[in-house]
Amino acid sequence: MRGRSVILALTLAFAAPALSASKVVAVDVDGVIHPVTTEIVAGAIAQAKQEHASLVLVRLNTPGGLMDAMRETIRKIVSSPVPVVTYVAPSGSRAASAGFFILESGDVAVMAPGTNTGAAHPVALTGEMNAEMKEKVVNDSAAYMRSICTRRGRDSAVAETAVRQSKSFTEKEALDQHLVDLIAGNEQELLPLLDGRTVTRFDGSTVTLHTAGAAVEVYQRTLRQRIISSVADPNIALMLLVIGALAIYVEFTAPGMVAPGVVGSILLLLGLSALSVLPINWLGAALLLLAFALFALEAKMAAHGVLGVGGAVAMMLGAVMLVDSPLPEMRIHWTTAIALALPFSLITVWLLSLAVRARRNKVETGSEAMVGEIGSVFSPLAPAGKIFVHGEYWNAVSPVPVPAGARVRVTAVEGLTLTVEPAPDRPGGGK
Repeated sequence: MRGRSVILALTLAFAAPALSASKVVAVDVDGVIHPVTTEIVAGAIAQAKQEHASLVLVRLNTPGGLMDAMRETIRKIVSSPVPVVTYVAPSGSRAASAGFFILESGDVAVMAPGTNTGAAHPVALTGEMNAEMKEKVVNDSAAYMRSICTRRGRDSAVAETAVRQSKSFTEKEALDQHLVDLIAGNEQELLPLLDGRTVTRFDGSTVTLHTAGAAVEVYQRTLRQRIISSVADPNIALMLLVIGALAIYVEFTAPGMVAPGVVGSILLLLGLSALSVLPINWLGAALLLLAFALFALEAKMAAHGVLGVGGAVAMMLGAVMLVDSPLPEMRIHWTTAIALALPFSLITVWLLSLAVRARRNKVETGSEAMVGEIGSVFSPLAPAGKIFVHGEYWNAVSPVPVPAGARVRVTAVEGLTLTVEPAPDRPGGGK
């Protein structure tokens, strides 16, 4: 009986790696490639290593993104202890620009039918490059592409045309020209094609894939990664920035509320952190500042709404021009600009007008509130005496004698003594 237990334990021990190997960790790289992309891919690779998965499946659908983030992501892929398959999917997806580099960096590069890749000519995200600098950047990118493709056994000359000439390829063209290794419509079709395939890793070692019947486990992003990925969208970043600024303004106009200040500060910092990695057009930023100035002037001047309308227009134009990027996915949309500018304009002008009106209103508390109040003389003023005003008895002085019961108006307050003058009787001759 004891011998059987030992055999069973040994069997399970040897079977455990085999069972865990029949797993594929899939991770989605969708949208613009930015620093959090690297963190997400690295997290999926770490999970695959920990769970002894047979490979990592990086599903691509991206227009490109930041070059530094792309290079760091590729560094994680080529140094992965687990084979990495890069897969442009589902149908209708693309791996353009930086996405093309990531596609070529995989141990196996795959595309789904109806997808495309390429168009990897580098572009400046901040201003224009002169001819010499542009040539340096293009040559550097082309050399990087040749290095990747040579190590992966793909056609580096054809891949280089995507960098130098911005060429794009359908999935069939990419397969025919040895830029990708397989075409597969979905993961159920792909995994049997990969099973038994021997791949050469970036370090020269070889690995045979075992993927038949493997279970696909999707990498779950952490809360932090989900938040940063969402905030990295310039449209959401602008929303956070505007709402945060409005909340902080509310805190300044009504000190002591605390919550608007705390929430506004958090939103403002999140928006600024997202915009800090994007190419900012300073003309757009100046238009946003002009919009705030026009809103303030509208509340203080009788401009009949002209300044408010001008502020709304300046805010819309500034929002659209704020991010200067060649990628449409990294720009702020007109719909976002309009949806933010109009409500923000109305709310800001309303809050400013309330603040200005409050400053202009007569003071209703403290000693200053007594000036102008009407009271009655309790003891004759000759010139000093007492009066009843504002529900209280006060010491008062008058430049002329005033008999008891007469009405007086407060003209000044000096400490606890009021200066008064005779007040006209009420209409109808009453006292």
